[in-house]
Order: sequence, then structure tokens, then C-alpha cells
Amino acid sequence: MMFRFILSLVLAVSFISPAISQQTVFTAHDLFRVERVLDVAISPEGHIAYTIQRYRDLKEGKGSNYRDLYVYDSATQQHRPFLSGDRMFHSVKWRPDGKAVSFLARLDGAKATQVYAINLAGGSYYQVTESASPVESYEWHPKGSSIGYITTPPYKTANAALKGKGFDAEVFEEEISPKKLMVWDIAKKEAREITSGGSAFAFAWHPDGITVAVQLAPNNLVDDSYMFKRIHTINTESGEVRQLIDNPGKLEGMAWSPDGQQLAFVSAQDIHDPVCGNIYVVARNNTKKFTELKSLTEGFEGSVNELAWKDARTILYSSFESTKATLREVPAAGGNSKAIVPGGEIVFSSFSLGGGKVAVSADSRNHPSELYTIDLKTGALKRHTTLNPWVKDKKLGKQETVAWKARDGLHVEGVLQYPVDYQPGQRYPMIIMVHGGPEACVTDGWETSYGRWGQMAAGRGYFVFSPNYRSSSGRGTVFAKLGFGDLAAGEFDDILDGIGQLHNQGLIDRNLVGIGGGSYGGYFSAWAATKHSQHFKAACTFVGIANQISKRNTTDIPWEDYYVHWGKWTNEDVELMYDRSPVKYVENNQTPTLILHGKEDPRVHPSQSLEMYRALKMHGNAAVRLIWYPGEGHGNRNNPAQLDYALRTMQWFDFYIKEGNSKDDMPSKDLDYAVDF
Repeated sequence: MMFRFILSLVLAVSFISPAISQQTVFTAHDLFRVERVLDVAISPEGHIAYTIQRYRDLKEGKGSNYRDLYVYDSATQQHRPFLSGDRMFHSVKWRPDGKAVSFLARLDGAKATQVYAINLAGGSYYQVTESASPVESYEWHPKGSSIGYITTPPYKTANAALKGKGFDAEVFEEEISPKKLMVWDIAKKEAREITSGGSAFAFAWHPDGITVAVQLAPNNLVDDSYMFKRIHTINTESGEVRQLIDNPGKLEGMAWSPDGQQLAFVSAQDIHDPVCGNIYVVARNNTKKFTELKSLTEGFEGSVNELAWKDARTILYSSFESTKATLREVPAAGGNSKAIVPGGEIVFSSFSLGGGKVAVSADSRNHPSELYTIDLKTGALKRHTTLNPWVKDKKLGKQETVAWKARDGLHVEGVLQYPVDYQPGQRYPMIIMVHGGPEACVTDGWETSYGRWGQMAAGRGYFVFSPNYRSSSGRGTVFAKLGFGDLAAGEFDDILDGIGQLHNQGLIDRNLVGIGGGSYGGYFSAWAATKHSQHFKAACTFVGIANQISKRNTTDIPWEDYYVHWGKWTNEDVELMYDRSPVKYVENNQTPTLILHGKEDPRVHPSQSLEMYRALKMHGNAAVRLIWYPGEGHGNRNNPAQLDYALRTMQWFDFYIKEGNSKDDMPSKDLDYAVDF
């Protein structure tokens, strides 16, 4: 492993691309060769701990991918391997003194996930916590003497003794223990509970080491984690709990200022804002109470991803601005932000700050995620790894950000990937990749994965169009709210208008357009195959919505759906809900539709795909096929299911778009996975 890694670094310097005739295109099987930098953490001295994801061999069957841990020594500029082999771990952090790297894993037969550490000087890893239930997230005490962590103890049922006798009835949503915040004393090897009510989803130590800011919600439910987290402070010595602020809507990361006088957090603008993308600061007033709340990103046409305090007066944050990723700083007192990395060269969301630098895992149009650093004084980027030198031996399609005017005059942008060996003046078929959410956005980086056809489709002669339609993130709160209460109306018109522009530019044949996506993208793909079937030659809908009426009462996020998408309940406007449901328009269907769904999906219940399948089977006018993925949820986690999805969807598009088969015919249900078992 180490030899291969060092070799890749050498190749990054000395690699000479072969002649174009020797190059090959990117395929679905290449997905499982890709290695990526994931976790990144920088120490106060500037050493960088990072993990590399390696795909589990397809021959091993289902399971999570493996990770290796490395440390980049800023003094020697050497990459040192710390943990390798077929292991899985995550949440890499530095002990406050910078002398040890920690992570979450379940190793050596441990019954639950724990915090482990490895000394910077070297040696074997060692277990730090001894939690009775899995550690889900953790933060080091400022002095390194203890660790705060969140865990969900197993639910204690009065009928435990009866379950072995077959009395195993489950009481839905009532047999879930709350998430607890615990503190592990390293010297005493003891844990004590800090929270006394509600569920703790995230926390941050105050610099005094006594107070913690905790994001508490009433229940340990996904909907609560989306909509009902509120920031409290807890005195870890007295146990006193106070609600710090009634934060507006969705809530994400938070951090104390170095002097402990302010708390910054990423939040939605209000309860109806679908995107958690604004920075707020709550500060002490003259009575030393935290009551003064102010927004630092009012009117910002972007979406904040993560923040950190550069110093007691300045906040550093990463953001998406349309299809670009940026790094900015803004005065905590308010004022204009300053771009350190204006966006365009690399794409990243999270970052780690230390030693006057920022470390990130970043990708680009031409490569998957690598380790980069950003100098805070100059904004200079430096790449430290080259994990996939073989990608340079692949013929990749050109990629760019495109913009167009919607029919109502709205400015819309997206990402367009060209076919490999594109010839100007020639029209090509196109696949539209619709992102989910809709509170998400497609960035102008590496857009190829099992669920994003990207360079796989470009290598097969397609344009791939990924529109950031209205309601997407990355364009500010006003843009994100444009679809509120009016799903699939102007949002989908933006996509149709984008198709029209690409056709008018002479790039695509509008009669050879396919569409696909997952979640909200799956919803739009079903909507395309029914309501707007005349525009689409083939559709692939993944974990998508078929019926807005039945979906709302089977999802695990009904409150989120109400607050940030609809603003009304079904019974308040049944006709509108059904009008925005693909099943209503199945008789209009002329588009062969491939439906795919994880059988354990809690977000969009699998019954949605069953409804879509039955409706199209009985009343549609084109081929339809339904694929179940056992053991998968709202997206495929296991490699065999990912490969199946990538191969099956490309087969579907090729069959109808490139090969021109009749809409009533279907490709073989059996795939050649090309894996030697």
C-alpha cells in the first residue's frame, strides 16, 4: 500500500500522457478503482491527518469501503502511513496538544464503536473510550483531559425476556432512546451523562472547558434533527441547562470564538428556508448573557457549508456560489466578506484550520478528491497527493458551467459535460442528471460516481447536463425559496428551458434526451416520464416520489416537508398535491421508465416506486421495469448495488437513446457485471 502511494506521488511529477489513441474512456468499473481523500484534520503545528478511501473488492460482497490513515508532516513534507489494511474508521481529529491523532472505529472485537488514538511519534493505536453503546461523534476537551461524545443507549423494554419467545412486536417510534451527551474522564476511565432531557445531536466545548453548547431536539427522530434542534448551553459541573437562542429553522455546525464571548453557527434564515446556509453570531451583552443575535450573510448569494474562527474577530467559512466552491472570511462584528479562494479551480465543502493554513479534501473537473492546503495570507493552493494517476490515461469530456434564461427571465446555471471527442457542428444525445433535495446544487468539479453518470456517459457519446434549477442551494435564500408551495412548476420549467437553449446552440438533438436522478431527482424523472413525456426518450427514477399525497404520510421527515417545501398539509389542498404527482399523468406516458429503489428506504418509502410501477404498467404507453435493492436505503451503500445501478441505468439509456429501440421493447434484465467470482 505504501509503495503504491509513494509511486503515485512520483507519477504526479513525472507522468507523461500517452498518445490519445492509447487512451480509453471512463467506465462503470473504473468507479471501483478510484481512491479518495475523505477526512482531513490539521494540527496547530500544521501537520495534516487524512484518510484515503479504498473500495472494497466486489468479490467480497456487501460491506463498507476501507480507509487508510496518513499524516503529512509539514516540516519534512513526507506522508507517513499510520493505519492501513482492511479497516473502516472515520472522524479523524487531533488531540489539543497536537501529539496524537484520534478516530472512531470498532477494532479488535470491540462490542461498540469507540474513540481510538495513535501518537504522532508513532506506535500502535490504542483505545481511549469504553462506552457501553457506540460513540457517534466526539470532541476533545480543550485541555485534552476528557472527551465529550454523543451516544444512543439501547432502548430498555419491559418485554426483553419475552422477545426470545417470539413476542417481538415493535412499537413504532416509541422504542428509540434519546441521544445522550457524555463526558469520558481519561484518567479515571469513567463516563458521566451531561444531558438530562431531549436528544443531543451536536455540541461544542466552550474555551473554559466547563460549558458546552449543545444542539438539543425533543426526540431522537430524523425530522427533529432537521427542523427542531435548538442551541442550549450546559454547565458540565453544575448541570445547569439554558436555551441559548431560538435559532431560526434548520441548524448545522457551530463554534465558539477563541475568547468565548461569541458563538457562531450555520443556520437557515427562517423556519421556511430549505437551505442551512447562513452564518449567525450570538454574543454576550452588558449583562454577560448571550442574547444579541446577528446575521453575517444577509443577502449573500451563496450557501455556507462550514465555519471556523480565524481569530476572536474574524470568521472563516466555506461556501457554494452557484457551481463554484469558495473560502471567505467575514468580520464577526458584521461587514463585507473577503474571498480567500474565489472559486473555480477546486471544489470542497468542509475544511480544517491550523498553523496559518486550511486543509481540505478537494476535487476538480479532472480528478476525484485529493489533499490540498490553502495559505490564508496569499490564498495559494497546494496539492499534496495524486491518488489516481491512471485517470490521466482516460479520455475525459470537456466540462463547463453554463447559464440560461428561464421563461420568466430568471438567471439559471448548471454544469455541462461534453461527449468525449466532441465535434463542433454535430448534434449529440443528452442525459439530464437531476440533483436531489431540491436544496442541493451541482458543482463544477468531479461529477462522476455510481449515481452521477458524468464521464461514464461522456465516454459513451452523451452530453450530461446537470441543472441547478430554482430551489437549489448555492444561490442564496431567495433563490432557494422560489419553489416553496409550488413544486415541479417553475423548477421543472427551468430544466425544459435549459434543454431548449442547448438545442438552439446546436449542441444536442432534443429528440434524443434522457433524464435521471435520485430522491427529488427521481421525482423529477418520474414527472418527466409522465407530465412531460413528449420531451424524453428514456427515464431512470431512483428512490423517487410518485404520489405526493401518499408520500407525505410515509416519509420520516413530514415536518421538514411541510415547513420548507409545501407550507400546507395535504387536506388543505388535496387537488394541488395530486396535481404535482407523476401518477396523475401516467396515461400521458410515452417514455420507457426504469424505476430503482432501496427496500429499506425510510425517506421515500419503497411503496412510492411500487405505485409508479403499477400505474405505468396498467396505464402507461411504454416499457417499465422495477428494480429493488435489498438492504439499501435512500441511496445505495454497498458496492454490488452501486455497480448494478451504474450498469443498469446506462444500459437503459443506450437501449432507447443510442440504439433507437422501440419504446415497447426492453433490454435484458440480466447484466454482465464482468466480475470474476
